[in-house]
Amino acid sequence: MSFVPGLAVLSSYQTRWLRSDVVAGLVLTALLVPQGMAYAELAGLPAITGLYTSILCLVAYAIFGPSRILVLGPDSSLGPMIAVTVLPLIGANGDPARAVALASGLALLTGTITVLAGVAGLGFIADLISKPTMIGYMNGLAVTILVGQLPKLFGFSVEGDSFLDEATGFLQGLVEGATVPPALMVGAIGLGLILTLQRAVPKIPAVLVVVVLSIAAASLFRLGEHGVDLVGTLPQGFPPFTIPDIGLSDVALLLAGAVGITVVSLADTISTASSFAARTGQTVNGNREMTGIGAANIAAGLFQGFPVSTSGSRTAVAEQAGARTQVTGLVGAAAITLILLLVPGMLRNLPQPTLAAVVIAASVSLADLAGTVRLYRVRRTEFTLSVAAFVGVVALGVLPGIAVAVALSIGNVFRRAWWPYQTILGRASGVPGYHDARSYPYAERLEGCLIFRFDAPLFFANARTFREQVRALTRSDPRPRWIIIAAEPITDVDTTAADMLHDLDVALNEDGISLVFAEMKDPVRRKVDRYELTRTIDPSHFFPTLDAAVVAFRKETGSGWGAPPPDGDA
Repeated sequence: MSFVPGLAVLSSYQTRWLRSDVVAGLVLTALLVPQGMAYAELAGLPAITGLYTSILCLVAYAIFGPSRILVLGPDSSLGPMIAVTVLPLIGANGDPARAVALASGLALLTGTITVLAGVAGLGFIADLISKPTMIGYMNGLAVTILVGQLPKLFGFSVEGDSFLDEATGFLQGLVEGATVPPALMVGAIGLGLILTLQRAVPKIPAVLVVVVLSIAAASLFRLGEHGVDLVGTLPQGFPPFTIPDIGLSDVALLLAGAVGITVVSLADTISTASSFAARTGQTVNGNREMTGIGAANIAAGLFQGFPVSTSGSRTAVAEQAGARTQVTGLVGAAAITLILLLVPGMLRNLPQPTLAAVVIAASVSLADLAGTVRLYRVRRTEFTLSVAAFVGVVALGVLPGIAVAVALSIGNVFRRAWWPYQTILGRASGVPGYHDARSYPYAERLEGCLIFRFDAPLFFANARTFREQVRALTRSDPRPRWIIIAAEPITDVDTTAADMLHDLDVALNEDGISLVFAEMKDPVRRKVDRYELTRTIDPSHFFPTLDAAVVAFRKETGSGWGAPPPDGDA
């Protein structure tokens, strides 16, 4: 049962959990229905597909997902990614049925990629986006969603393929008087209520309250007759099993969107799963999470659904309502199915501006202004990365934005390895050991010897940096006789770096300077031997500790400790 952990839980299910799971599932349904419909329209799809998606992904994750209470479903962060992938393929005024087929194909591709990655043990790909770049990406996504939903909130629509087009179209609509006052009133009041209730009384399902009130208002004041768009009666019945009718050319175009959605969905899901698991002392298996998410996407794609992800807010609602196992998701799926089978007209008077309010409230929750301010305060370089990711989403679009975010994260890792922290070590009064001269500017230096620390593995990208820094140390006054490399942080040496060390040692020997290593890790030392570097580097110049290297130098030269140079130079 390792590939179907949900069934393992169900096989050992305890009846005393049932009441809590049923109550949590019904509470969750009140949130899943309006959000599923709203996020479907955010993705440019009919509202009913959001309910189809919710049903199937809940069932599939309950069977294949490892987390007991994680809730999957249509997500505000994926909606724009789905839209920018699918809508260009159907063109202006495209057939909704083709849009659904393409979205289902996108879900199948996303699910297949995710399952294969999970089976192959590639759970680490969720770490491709660092937290600062994820914050910037989500902030950009929040602004993009907000601007895209404003026209619907005001009762009109705009045509636009980019953030700038949508913003311009919205402003133009305002100037031209396209606003429908009753629509704006319903949407604005709904948005205000959602945000207020979520902050003031978080245990109350704010979305459900607003949906019920807006349906009542639409029925009482006949808002449909005053220009307010309503959802209308949903199709009755359960979605049929459907193989999406798409061509090979469509698959090629959908693939880029599937990869982007996979990365974002995994990063979101694993981080959410980890945070909730930590509360109960559990651990998260990234590969199994990938399999569960992939199965949920494949199930949704085979029943006219679209790609899904985890929702932290819906999971929190399930937890607060007392969810114990995946049965909560099964109850939610059953409840939505009953709505479609028995009362499909229940939401026919739901105003579209209310759905816009639900999406806008979700977009506000995506933004992390506090996290952005914290980055600015504690680490400006990562703040810059976050801003760059934000600009990438807003200026280039959602899919290019995720590519920018991934590239920035990887580039930041490479930058740190290419130009790592490096410093001179000295002996500080009253503090045992050897310490960073930047932190201890009055640390004593050993006359004729410099202790240099390079905080990264030595490889092709930083080999020249290392060489130039060591060569710069040879120009110190007084000129050093030994340069001791505090090698404990050097976790690897590749062939490019090995050749650099050979040439560097030869050059230093010609100048009467010895290159010495201390605290080198055994695996790295074995590589040094394999590269035959000890043919030029004296084998006796490898020491187990810095103390041993210092003692050997003092024994050879008789040098003592002295104050650092007055100008602070090495």
